[in-house]
Amino acid sequence: MKNSDQLTVGLAQIAPVWLERNRTLEKILARVEEAAQKGCRLVAFGEALLPGYPFWLERTGGARFNSPVQKELHAHYLDQAVSIESGHLEPLRQAAGDHGITVVVGCIERPADRGGHSVYCSLVYCDAEQGIASVHRKLMPTYEERLAWSPGDGHGLRTHPLGAFTVGALNCWENWMPLPRAALYAQGEDLHLALWPGALRNTQDITRFLALEGRSYVLSVSGLMRREDIPEGTPHRDRILAGSEEILANGGSCLAAPDGSWVIEPVTDREALLVAELDHQRVREERQNFDPAGHYARPDVLRLTLDRRRQSTLEVTGE
Repeated sequence: MKNSDQLTVGLAQIAPVWLERNRTLEKILARVEEAAQKGCRLVAFGEALLPGYPFWLERTGGARFNSPVQKELHAHYLDQAVSIESGHLEPLRQAAGDHGITVVVGCIERPADRGGHSVYCSLVYCDAEQGIASVHRKLMPTYEERLAWSPGDGHGLRTHPLGAFTVGALNCWENWMPLPRAALYAQGEDLHLALWPGALRNTQDITRFLALEGRSYVLSVSGLMRREDIPEGTPHRDRILAGSEEILANGGSCLAAPDGSWVIEPVTDREALLVAELDHQRVREERQNFDPAGHYARPDVLRLTLDRRRQSTLEVTGE
């Protein structure tokens, strides 16, 4: 029998079929099946992968007010975004259950509970048994992302048990925010997933830092984006390509151990399914001298409040 401390995980670094939800979901499902065949109990994908990161913003003058170009691209983005209530992730839930694997994926969510016409950079945790166990909406979109994405809330700041591990996850620059990290540490996180749209400059330093701070395994999972991934029929494709380099996002997926050493060094410029076996004993060993929410914490001096209420503009009372 396999040691209960062991957990096999997959980092799926793939490019979307950009801004095409159904075709991108097909690529994701293929990687889920491949990861399951390789013995993974968890597979993770990059930030905003389904249906894609808003790369057009910095390449087409995204801040121009009342621009017909920006309005058309935004309308297309909403059309291809994920509505969980409409069942867009049902094939993913089904695949997770069929293959007995947990799937973590970054998506652009168009939720009904905020009126259905704004989108959020959401991180979906899909459990093999429960289905969609949590949806975390990115707390603060970064820089030009604020032209496309709405700020999220604390509802999805949760951890989940998986074998001997406790899994938590954050989107992109949320990983630089000390308080969300502390909220996950306090919930027992010892396997952290950092989801990125894809850039070595983001993952090569922070991945090892997070592992050292949390004394946890840290998976940085990135997307990939190349000019060839922008399909024919994309609105204003020629404008976007005219302002684009050959590789818009070069990946950088990697995995660090609880002592900050590399398990998988950053991989760039190619699609790949990276597989590794984690050992929970390494977490327990490194917590001997530092545990950020345990014996090295001072809750009598410093504590954190987490508000998990879903934000809404409407509170209905009565019938």
